[in-house]
Amino acid sequence: MQHENYNDLLSFLVVAKECSFTRAAAQLGVSQSALSHSMRGLEERLNIRLLTRTTRSVSLTEAGEQLLKNIGPHFTEIQSQLLALSELRDKPAGTIRISSAEHAVNTVIVPKLTPFLKEYPDIKVELTTDYGMIDIVKQQYDAGVRTGELLAKDMIGVKISPDLRMAVVATPDYFKEHTIPKVPHDLINHTCINLRLPTYNSIYAWEFEKDGYEQKINVTGQLTFNLTSQRLDAALLGLGVAYLPEDLVRPYIAMGRLVSVLDDWCNYFSGYYLYYPNRRQTSQAFKLLVEALRHKVS
Repeated sequence: MQHENYNDLLSFLVVAKECSFTRAAAQLGVSQSALSHSMRGLEERLNIRLLTRTTRSVSLTEAGEQLLKNIGPHFTEIQSQLLALSELRDKPAGTIRISSAEHAVNTVIVPKLTPFLKEYPDIKVELTTDYGMIDIVKQQYDAGVRTGELLAKDMIGVKISPDLRMAVVATPDYFKEHTIPKVPHDLINHTCINLRLPTYNSIYAWEFEKDGYEQKINVTGQLTFNLTSQRLDAALLGLGVAYLPEDLVRPYIAMGRLVSVLDDWCNYFSGYYLYYPNRRQTSQAFKLLVEALRHKVS
């Protein structure tokens, strides 16, 4: 393939990631028709169909999946090597993309980034809120954030928060009208506010442990959300029982707006970790970010 066609391969990677010509064109800064023309030209030169197009979506053919699998990591490595050149500059620079759950962004990452970004004005950080178990390499993220027990073994993990604990909460008025649960199984008789996980398109089962005995309870209710803030708002409105990070609800418990139950079943678990692939080169900007986010025991 001629050198001038490498841009088409880069465009193909973006289309494959976004599964949409509209979103890919916006990200690349080109028109949708120009991008579609580039993809048709790439397919003609390779003499094989890479994309299946419908009026609403774009998906990869088997050949497209194979091309993505084979070239994606190489382009990611090239981008990593180019980013590493920023180490030669007087000031660290570059854009770092991180995928993370909403709670970690709000309570850990953004507070730690506040002084970091002031100190390094040439470093940009792009944060995407996502509860899915995405492939950060395939999706071209520099790093992701998960709790420790969910880390893949082929990733480097850096602890960025203390251990965490969940809490089962509802308003005082809610518990005036409903019996307070004594054991997790009692929650099946309550109106609970659920969380849907996109990876498996399933409802998250609430997890409990006491004296070494673990329980996962599939609760039901009228409301299901995909963000932590939405579940908190619903709980504060008295719309049901919610299962939320304790640090998030602690101020509302102190104010008397929420009541915590089943505390003896809610144990501490591994906190958040920043994880990333074991590359041969990482940029100076990324190294500085890792150290800024690293949890330091006082």
